[in-house]
Amino acid sequence: MKKLIFGNFKMNMDLKQTEEYIDLFLPKVASSKNEIAVFPAFTNLMFAKQKFTASKILLGAQNLSAEASGAYTGEVSASMLKSVGVNYVLIGHSERRKLFLEKNDCINKKIKSALSQGLKVVLCVGETKYERQNKKYKMAIEKEVVDGLKGLYENELKNIIIAYEPIWSIGTGVLPNGKQIEEVVQIIREEISKEYSINAGKNIKILYGGSVNSQNARQFAYVDGISGLLVGGASLKADEFAKICNI
Repeated sequence: MKKLIFGNFKMNMDLKQTEEYIDLFLPKVASSKNEIAVFPAFTNLMFAKQKFTASKILLGAQNLSAEASGAYTGEVSASMLKSVGVNYVLIGHSERRKLFLEKNDCINKKIKSALSQGLKVVLCVGETKYERQNKKYKMAIEKEVVDGLKGLYENELKNIIIAYEPIWSIGTGVLPNGKQIEEVVQIIREEISKEYSINAGKNIKILYGGSVNSQNARQFAYVDGISGLLVGGASLKADEFAKICNI
């Protein structure tokens, strides 16, 4: 079964490093049957798109503005991303929520802005260590899902992917087990079923992200209900990410 394998480069790699990475990476994944998307820095998006033209690799952006245009110094709009060939955009990543204090209402507005330009959204949700230890994770995840998708029509969900990233696992090497991931997958599907329909809950695509590498990628990708992986640090090494893409 084809999986979605997405690599989030975060704030890493300049133009030359990105070129070297892509030249090394593309031949290694040429025969992969999975859907692969790479999320480089804003400054490298157009260049990456040109390099990916003859391949099946899709392009993602790590963020976008909630506004369509105007006096918002330093921001990048959905239409700008669309104009350089972006396919996907990450919204609500835990680092954006924590470091830049993005709240659910802002994330919801960003999602609507992205959808208005035909971009596909990867909505990131997940619980903190405190929420997990104090059994508040169900409530936290439900709220992020409901508030993030507020005001959307069911037919718009075909352009939404939800990435479950347990915040307590990202970059820590502490891994959730399959049972924990399956439980969260079920929480997400039940909440969408409640808000929309059973069919919508069944069909929504869910990725897992958090300390993924080539050694554990297969076990995470094939957890029941998981459609693929959102890879962070391991995606920065072309050889390592290629191994993950070829699972």
